[in-house]
Amino acid sequence: MSRRSGSTLFLMEQLIVVAIFAICAAACVRILTESYFMATKTRDLSNAIHAAESGAECFKAASGDIGKVARIIGGTSSGDKGADAVIIYYDKNWSVCGEGDAVYKMSLTRGTSGAGASLLLPGELSVEKLTGEVLIAFTVSARGILYE
Repeated sequence: MSRRSGSTLFLMEQLIVVAIFAICAAACVRILTESYFMATKTRDLSNAIHAAESGAECFKAASGDIGKVARIIGGTSSGDKGADAVIIYYDKNWSVCGEGDAVYKMSLTRGTSGAGASLLLPGELSVEKLTGEVLIAFTVSARGILYE
């Protein structure tokens, strides 16, 4: 009888050890998946900031001329009087691409400035995933010619 209870005790101990390892493994898998998603989000944010910074610098260098910005960084411009918006599409590796292969989109829209106002031209810049998640958005200004 003591032999039978000894093997039962050993079996219970082994089951408890296996259960503890299973719980620890589940926790580790969860931590690893969370870290992967955090790293992906951080990479996207870093690349979005880089793209937005390039767009803002081009807007300033082009004195608010959206058509020039589109030619410099390879986007498509739209608008009636000259151009008042540029859209640049990026693929999953953050290379400029066409709309069909795009995962991310940078939009730069020139705002309006009242007549007789300073030569500061406002613009709205945003970088977002095509799923609708905005990664970064801010206002940029350039000194230049008023396009009225």
